[in-house]
Amino acid sequence: MPERQTYIIAEMAYSHDGSPALAKRICEAAANAGADAISIHITHMPDYMVRHYRTGPGRVSAGKDTKPIFDYLVEISLSFDAWKEVVALARGRGLDIVVMPNDRESLAFSATLAPDAYVLSAACFEEHDFVRDVGRQGRPIYLRIGGATLGEVEIAVGLLRSVGSQQITLLYGHQNYPTDIGQTNLRSLGLLRSTFGLPVGLADHIDAEDDFAAVVPAMAVALGVCCIEKHITHDRALKGEDHESALNEEEFRLVVERVRQAERALGRTDLSSLLLDAGSYRANVRKRIVAKRAIARGELLTSDALTCKRSDDGAWPSQLELLVGRRAAADIAPDQGVTLDLLG
Repeated sequence: MPERQTYIIAEMAYSHDGSPALAKRICEAAANAGADAISIHITHMPDYMVRHYRTGPGRVSAGKDTKPIFDYLVEISLSFDAWKEVVALARGRGLDIVVMPNDRESLAFSATLAPDAYVLSAACFEEHDFVRDVGRQGRPIYLRIGGATLGEVEIAVGLLRSVGSQQITLLYGHQNYPTDIGQTNLRSLGLLRSTFGLPVGLADHIDAEDDFAAVVPAMAVALGVCCIEKHITHDRALKGEDHESALNEEEFRLVVERVRQAERALGRTDLSSLLLDAGSYRANVRKRIVAKRAIARGELLTSDALTCKRSDDGAWPSQLELLVGRRAAADIAPDQGVTLDLLG
């Protein structure tokens, strides 16, 4: 068994496109695919964004930037009552609830859901009072650090710790939709872990149409991440919000399978387990001591009467000195395994 199991978070974000039914379907898909948790974004638009906030490429999914972004997000945001239903269904399917509240009104509502963890968006890094308030909830926190400087991360971690928050995970990953493979920069995972002394996870946003999207999470496991977050959707072909990086159910299932396979391949650091696992291999390939020629009963064994060959029977070659100088207790045929019980 692996030493640890990577926590896999299915990020719904806005892929429900404002439909409670689709949100529930995505929760079902996440559970079916083997995710540990569903991550939801809760937003109260009047408290989150000014009405004249500009739209444009990179701010919403491709093709969705034809109307004011405030109006668009109002259309695809779920009501608090709808979220209660979605969360109840997700919990019924055994999923943990990870909530990213985008404003104070949403944080107050999120607390009523008793989530298993919070995500703190990079958009809120410089809103220090809000960072503290999230930390005061007494839940584990996934701190999104995409686009943040090391200094900003240090400040945010300090703010969380100042209010007693200790279960902090740095959630690394560029938030470009989709993220270019060259921008993934997985080598930085180890630097972040050693710099801050905190567990690190990967929020991956590689193009979901690229087969490599199912490979990167397994690579991250080998680099020591504690969690993987991937977008999930109901049907990417419909090109809803967040579709660029979102996986369909079967694709998400493949990611889960590869992460679990990666954990098995990494195995354990206990060296004794290596010998146990290799027991049958050793038995199959190691040579044994066999008779080089016919040996008569009563004959005194000399080293030139014995040889080492791959065989199912016979003492191990390292035991040769225990055999030489003993007398055969029975006739021994050529290539017959020679063991102590055949000797007098």
